Amino acid sequence: MSQKIQSLSEYFQEYQESIQQPEEFWSRIAKNFHWKKPWDSVLSWNFDGPEVKWFENAQLNITENIFERQLSTHGEKTAILWEPNDPKEPERSISYNELFELTCQFSNALESQGIQKGDRVIIYMPMIPEAAIAMLACARVGAVHSVVFAGFSSTALADRINDCEAKMVLTSDGNFRGAKNIPVKEVVDEALEKTTTVDKVIVYQRTQESVTMKEGRDLWWHELIQSESKEHTAATLDAEDLLFILYTSGSTGKPKGVVHTTAGYMVYTHYSFLNVFQYEQEDVYWCTADVGWITGHSYIVYGPLLAGATTLMFEGVPTYPTAGRFWEIVDKYQVNQFYTAPTAIRALQAYGLEPLEPYSLSSLKVIGSVGEPINEEAWHWYHDHIGKGKCPLVDTWWQTETGGIMISPLAGITPNKPAHASLPLPGIQPILVDAEGNELKGNNVEGNLCIKFPWPSMLRTTYGDHKRCKDTYFSTYPGLYFTGDGAKRDHDGYLRILGRVDDVINVSGHRMGTAEVENAINEHPKVIESAVVGFPHVIKGQGIYAYAICDREGHTDEELIQEIKDTVRKIIGPIAKPDEVQIVPGLPKTRSGKIMRRILRKVASKDISNLGDTSTLLNPEIVDQIINGAGIKNS
Repeated sequence: MSQKIQSLSEYFQEYQESIQQPEEFWSRIAKNFHWKKPWDSVLSWNFDGPEVKWFENAQLNITENIFERQLSTHGEKTAILWEPNDPKEPERSISYNELFELTCQFSNALESQGIQKGDRVIIYMPMIPEAAIAMLACARVGAVHSVVFAGFSSTALADRINDCEAKMVLTSDGNFRGAKNIPVKEVVDEALEKTTTVDKVIVYQRTQESVTMKEGRDLWWHELIQSESKEHTAATLDAEDLLFILYTSGSTGKPKGVVHTTAGYMVYTHYSFLNVFQYEQEDVYWCTADVGWITGHSYIVYGPLLAGATTLMFEGVPTYPTAGRFWEIVDKYQVNQFYTAPTAIRALQAYGLEPLEPYSLSSLKVIGSVGEPINEEAWHWYHDHIGKGKCPLVDTWWQTETGGIMISPLAGITPNKPAHASLPLPGIQPILVDAEGNELKGNNVEGNLCIKFPWPSMLRTTYGDHKRCKDTYFSTYPGLYFTGDGAKRDHDGYLRILGRVDDVINVSGHRMGTAEVENAINEHPKVIESAVVGFPHVIKGQGIYAYAICDREGHTDEELIQEIKDTVRKIIGPIAKPDEVQIVPGLPKTRSGKIMRRILRKVASKDISNLGDTSTLLNPEIVDQIINGAGIKNS
């Protein structure tokens, strides 16, 4: 039974059914999968708890739906194409049969080291097929994986290990990234000095660097799997058993572990992948994300593999060894669907059209954007020069917490409109509300984006802290899931995402909580207080602008600024390093002591035309001092 929508009229028909009869709709979609035991009820929910259960009491294993369900028809088909960081190194092609054997072998290895259903396993690895194999093996044995982007610092890694009480870490000796060789095993060793729960570390040999292997704890991946069988019986999981935890920054300092469960996530990632990208069985699909982010989970690993797709994994960066690397790979593998971030598009746009000249890009049928709202200039460049004006551009809006794409054109079906995420997928019920939570009906309205009804792949909780889940997503507007984004609905009913409305900065598509960055800055012994805001950045979309009150004794401002940047890099990782640091005599505060971030955002954006009434501040004189320190002429 096809799950793929073929026309705009069919989309509207499916959408209406999904809203009017959601349980019947999702039951029909879910029947395409292999269940060890069918569900007792499709959905039970309330957003007050919140408590959401999909396909209640059903039993399954997601990897059986990737492998056993499909091997008779897809066994010889390529599952993963892997392109290494260095184009001189040989690529890899792994069939579904081979991927199944590798997954079974590593599943046996995990169990041989004491990993059982429900145990948490951290994956801190490069973009190699073994990262996907690690995820699939965890899912097969019923362990809960938590992938941590291998650019995070040892402190950030330790925080995540401690929060989920991980029993094992899967890593590599090092990572190749562009011209760099990153010593990730060293980062893991440092992190484990601050943790107590990890029993074993399994190390994949990628760079052949010399690393310290701790006796009794550290094991080589290749040695561990040598004697393991290539057959493995998948664990039986409940529909609502945890599949993975993925940590995301919030508006308070501590990263929160977003929990996704098995059945609903499986059903929705498969459905959304097929429909948004209009995937055909012979296509080669490439998502350029890292598996450390939700995009890599849903649209490199689970969604494509559940659909029997050929999914491309790329280890490197868009500009190494040349700015034409992406386009070289598209032509090399005859990629049909290409899915990347606006940050990458803007960075490549800056190189002009010359890097494109050697490549035809004629295989492309669909191009996609993910991670942040894409600006119109980048949209047009991408559409005209990469898609050659003929490829539909799917501008997808979704979040770590949503698990799958929520609002997006369906390729070739939904008429494209530059920089608009457009219409919700079937089953998704978005609404716009004003600051008081009143729904803004009709078109030509702008407000805060909420979802009023559950969807199968939504988060269930934040790991170990259900109150935080409720406070973050379900308390601002009771009875609704609040996305934290603002949006506009135009005269056609198309949605355009306007960006964050809370204390979260979207840097290159990766969300950074301002509090998390401030906490890192405040670790510097000379920093008395800090405040962090986002500001427009030509490549990243948003950059990080930090204001710091410092004890300047014995230091120049230049030294302090560099040390503050280094401190953030060490505590969180390079991704969170402020683009700008301004040493200030004070911060603008209300009489109750609240920092007026609105003013700081204006200064960071070099737009001081309308600061509002500053006379009511506790310290109004500080505003002019900050403006002067930022080098802005006050006209």
